[in-house]
Amino acid sequence: MKMTMRWYGKQDDPVKIDYIRQVPGMTGIVGSLFDVPVGEVWPEDKILALKTDVEQAGLTLEVIESVNIHEDIKLGLPSRDRYIENYKETIRRLAKIGIKVICYNFMPVFDWMKTEMAYPLADGSTTMAFFLEGVQKTPQEVADDVMSQNEGLALPGWEPERLVDITKLIAQYQDVTEADLRNNLTYFLQQIIPVCEAVDIKMAIHPDDPPYSIFGLPRIVKNRDDLAYICEAVDSPYNGITMCTGSIGEDPDNDLVAIVAEFAKRDRIPFAHVRNVKFIEAGGRDCYESAHYSPYGSHDLFEVMAALYDNGFDGYIRPDHGRMIWGETGRPGYGLYDRALGAMYLTGLWEALEKRHV
Repeated sequence: MKMTMRWYGKQDDPVKIDYIRQVPGMTGIVGSLFDVPVGEVWPEDKILALKTDVEQAGLTLEVIESVNIHEDIKLGLPSRDRYIENYKETIRRLAKIGIKVICYNFMPVFDWMKTEMAYPLADGSTTMAFFLEGVQKTPQEVADDVMSQNEGLALPGWEPERLVDITKLIAQYQDVTEADLRNNLTYFLQQIIPVCEAVDIKMAIHPDDPPYSIFGLPRIVKNRDDLAYICEAVDSPYNGITMCTGSIGEDPDNDLVAIVAEFAKRDRIPFAHVRNVKFIEAGGRDCYESAHYSPYGSHDLFEVMAALYDNGFDGYIRPDHGRMIWGETGRPGYGLYDRALGAMYLTGLWEALEKRHV
């Protein structure tokens, strides 16, 4: 298990990489380029500059999150082949500097959805939350509301230039079924996985967030059966999953621990986001992102980590999101303090699991 933390770069992250380095057990950074338009080839000089920044801080850069997928690929438009060729070239360039895993998603329009960026908790901290009532507005109203809560910082997957006319973008998916979207994903994977095999980079698809349809958009990475279909559509160890416990765990119908165990045993989890969520009401879907510590959430993270450990997981983990605590401000979900607490909690669980088997 390799503990990592997401970092948005020295120009756009209030969290200093030197502080991330000080978290015990932290070995690597999960990075990306945020100033390259979606669908374009990543420039080699910018890739190398990111790697240099990370390594100068004494950390490794082996996971990229994300190389986003152009909407034309998701829609299956004739123009998709050009964007797929660009994606292949980006994969090759990332391989040259030692990248081992690329996290991506195939969610139409929105890469993720939360309706509250600073939901207040009883202890005085704030966190991100999702309420179904919050998406009972027009998509443009919801997007404007989310973007207004970003503390002036870019939100990953929420490129303003792409979302300037959400109504038009969503209309393009009006006749796209889950089967259509699944076929478009399979086409994409059939094109890129041979390149990944040749250069030794694993693709790791992120589950839908939330793992059910909103605004009538199709969802195809939401449960155990969806994950199995994807793994079998292109049956290669380089076609993997970013096992996000917070996303899969947002649907109470998903057996989170069983899903983690199955795909860890299949060796299809090169990368994991491990965090907890708390359902507001039993049986409901409204939830907030709680502290990682199991008693504070609706999931037992010891059992999640045991499902990874007992089934041979040896990939990368990040604590994903955290609350804003101790007066910290910044990009919602990506402060330093609570993510550091989460990383230490997960590291402690892993140590206990290792010593349990001594």
